[in-house]
Amino acid sequence: MTGPSVIDRLAQAGIAVPRAVTPVANYVSCLEVYGPLLFVSGQGTRRNGVFEHIGKIGGGLSVEDGYAAARQCALNILAQVEGNCGLGRIRRVVKLTGFVNAAPDFTELPAVLNGASDLMVTAFGDAGRHARSAVGVATLPFGMAVEVEAIFSITETGAQAGRT
Repeated sequence: MTGPSVIDRLAQAGIAVPRAVTPVANYVSCLEVYGPLLFVSGQGTRRNGVFEHIGKIGGGLSVEDGYAAARQCALNILAQVEGNCGLGRIRRVVKLTGFVNAAPDFTELPAVLNGASDLMVTAFGDAGRHARSAVGVATLPFGMAVEVEAIFSITETGAQAGRT
């Protein structure tokens, strides 16, 4: 882009860009990645074929229940990655988006999604730190308390994981 910078153009319009705020939970605000990406569709709270953690967080289910539900979603994400291309191809976790089946006045969405985020950091170390969105919703499929989708940066081929 040539000419004045974005900051300069905004300043000329009387608009000041505020300082970036610190994340309120276990995620990073921005993350730059290059190369191939793997998108994993939303995964729910099914374990051994049975949906667990059914209901609304803040309306019968606690934050701790939500944390456990988000952790199960993250485990199911890892199962999808392993089953489709191999966990050995993961370079880093780029982004998690979590949907929380929440009571209307429930506001602790970040604490719930930490169940997924903490597992990614446990699994991948610093490469597990990621950008994240936590969204409260009125309902989820099968009455699940949480659903999480993911984006990963992966290696070009499955050679490292012994896959083709």
